[in-house]
Amino acid sequence: MKHKRFTFVTVFQHFIMIVFSLLAMFPLYWMIISSFKNESEIFTSSLIPMVPTFQNYIYAFQEMPILRMMLNSFVVAILLTALQLVTSILTSYALVRWQVKGATIIYTILSLSWLIPMQVIMIPNYVLINQLGLNETLIGIVIPLSVSTFAILSLYQSFRSFPQALIESARLDGEKDFFILVKIILPNIKSTVASLGILLFISGWNEYLWPMLITTEMENSPIQIGLRSFVNSDVNMWGSLMAATTISCLPILLIYFLLRKHIIESFVRYGIK
Repeated sequence: MKHKRFTFVTVFQHFIMIVFSLLAMFPLYWMIISSFKNESEIFTSSLIPMVPTFQNYIYAFQEMPILRMMLNSFVVAILLTALQLVTSILTSYALVRWQVKGATIIYTILSLSWLIPMQVIMIPNYVLINQLGLNETLIGIVIPLSVSTFAILSLYQSFRSFPQALIESARLDGEKDFFILVKIILPNIKSTVASLGILLFISGWNEYLWPMLITTEMENSPIQIGLRSFVNSDVNMWGSLMAATTISCLPILLIYFLLRKHIIESFVRYGIK
């Protein structure tokens, strides 16, 4: 009896997971099939295109430099990931390694700064970037976002839980702090750093508001900025928008299929959607 009850509960749980998985995948499926629909069919509820067409993809490539903008997004995501990892590793290690007065206050300020929305500091950042002449550049997009409070707080907990006996042993052997960080600590928390790096890359790839303020030319913009060109007050090119969006999702989907185990682990580790 217990075995049958256990089997029923297991089957019901799997059924619920399948239903929620299909619900989660449906928007992606709808985006893909909509990219193959013509203008007369785009607003219908058909689950498959009656007359599939590649015209939306052709128009999308003609309307904007998709490959150049995808390269821009990739460069921005890579630079942001690298800079945010470096700054967060050094900051977290410094807060844990050197027990200076006011370390708790610094950590509290960092925690509170995480609650400040980007929009609050966007205008001062824009004025500074404009004075430096970095408008219309990828560097102008990257510099204000090169430090991530989320990354610092995440790694701080990992550094804090690292066994202090290993660090003190290395210090007694005469090792420098940089050697202790690179050769002892980082190899032991590489899974945490890798998981965090994946989240930072996805976040960098999806940056929209700040790049929209800094760049106006499509050749200098990430792919997310180009997508808005299909939606304006005069006409909405939904088919071409779905085609361009499908193309822009390909790198992230490829990364997901290659690193899905680490991505799922990172979502579970840091508890974000």
